[in-house]
Amino acid sequence: MTTHDTSLTPLAELRANVAQPFARASAMPKSVYTSPDFAALEQQHIFAREWLCAGRADALPNPGDYLTMDISGEPVIILRDREGTLRGLSNVCRHRMSTLLEGRGNTRAITCPYHAWTYNLDGTLRGAPAMTLNESFCKDQIALPPIRVENWLGWIMVTLNPDAPPPSDALRDVQNLVGYLDMEHYVEAFREEFHWNTNWKVLAENFMESYHLPVCHADTIGGTVDLLKMTCPEGSPAFNYHYIVKNDSLPLTLAHPSNTTLTGDQRRITWLLSIYPALLITLTPGYFWYLCLTPDGPGKVRVLFGGGLAPDWAADPEAPAHFAALKALLDDVNVEDKGCVERVYRGLCASMSAPGALSHLERPNFEFATYIASKMP
Repeated sequence: MTTHDTSLTPLAELRANVAQPFARASAMPKSVYTSPDFAALEQQHIFAREWLCAGRADALPNPGDYLTMDISGEPVIILRDREGTLRGLSNVCRHRMSTLLEGRGNTRAITCPYHAWTYNLDGTLRGAPAMTLNESFCKDQIALPPIRVENWLGWIMVTLNPDAPPPSDALRDVQNLVGYLDMEHYVEAFREEFHWNTNWKVLAENFMESYHLPVCHADTIGGTVDLLKMTCPEGSPAFNYHYIVKNDSLPLTLAHPSNTTLTGDQRRITWLLSIYPALLITLTPGYFWYLCLTPDGPGKVRVLFGGGLAPDWAADPEAPAHFAALKALLDDVNVEDKGCVERVYRGLCASMSAPGALSHLERPNFEFATYIASKMP
């Protein structure tokens, strides 16, 4: 049985945990979920340095479409400029440092709600009222700082790190695995946000293993899964994955009847991709759904939840009914997951709880722990 030295720091506990071979692996130490100091390290060394996802690129189809997010305390705007290019900009005015935009929407220009300084969609300053008497003011030298944004296979990826390699480099193997499904052209149908009472890693780990599906999701998707047909290969330093060969109980999980490109098991394999640190994608021949996670201290997580259909299902005349059926199912799945992950966090905070041994179906969880440890100083 693995013992845990409570005199160690959370980081030292985690490193001792992942030093074990997978065949002897146990769940991560409780402290890495509950420690405010460890949560601060994650913000500094993971979320402020890695590529994060702001959702699907088709959520911003038109010039002036924008969304906002926070990355490690940094307010960020993602928008489609007048030329149709995705841009990232600081969401803080260059005057008295008010935040500028909130939520999602469409705008012709970015106007500060405090003193009406106004910026073009490329971030350059368009106008600033009553500034002509300040001799140091030079409008042409003022702009919102740019933030790196890339469209990776239909996903909006953003980072504060000017030196991060492009996501297409680290995630090349994702395309090798699932490129046959043409994920870039899947059609988003919904995008929502939640705030759950759990640590972000608990929710990420819940996604990474399908060991819980027959029990936690017994009333929804549990019946589509056979644990004996679940495969958890070794992942890569940038992501982990597993896949399930689905049965015929849920038609939307399968390739559209008109699809002649996919053959054999390609028509029924569901992929579960965990793109480190916080983009979680379920990709099937018929639909997709995803979670993007933003920690809010040790015990809360902000969740961006979206999904939609493969192009041939989206083009089906019955597409509205397909979307409605998918959304109703995923809403029920989310309710089940919320209960599971919030119960886990309550248990983590209990004095008598302790992490247990991992199943062979939880290899992705061990790899996730290894990734987190690798990013720490």
